[in-house]
Amino acid sequence: MHLVHTMLRVGDLERSIAFYRDVLGMKLRERKNFPDGKFTLAFLGYGQNPGHAEIELTYNWGVTTYEIGTAFGHIALAVDDAYSACERIRAAGGKITREPGPMKHGTTVIAFVQDPDGYKIELIERKFDRAASA
Repeated sequence: MHLVHTMLRVGDLERSIAFYRDVLGMKLRERKNFPDGKFTLAFLGYGQNPGHAEIELTYNWGVTTYEIGTAFGHIALAVDDAYSACERIRAAGGKITREPGPMKHGTTVIAFVQDPDGYKIELIERKFDRAASA
C-alpha cells in the first residue's frame, strides 16, 4: 500500500489551484470535469502518482464554502528551510499562521500556512541530502 492523495473540498477551484501551484509550487497534474455529478477534480503535487502523493481538490459546482470541522488537522510538507519557505510563500501572497521556529517541547523547526479555504499546511524543516536523493 501507499498514500495516493488527500482530498479537500474547495469553494473556488481556480483560487485554490492558484494557491497550491503559485504559492506552494505544486504542479497541476490533472483536471477532470464530471458534468453528470456536477463536480470537478484537480490533482496537484510535486511529483506524479504512483511515486508521489497528490492533493485532490474537489469543487462541487455551486458550493462556495465548507466548514472544515474539528477532526481535520493539517497537511504537512517537508522543506529545506522553513524561514526561506515562509518568505517565498508570503511574497507570493500566502498567509503564514505560525511563524517558523522550534516546535513546543522539541527542536524541529516548523511553520504553518493557510490556504484560501482555511486548510492548514505545516512546513517541517528537514535538511535533505541532495546527493543521496539523486
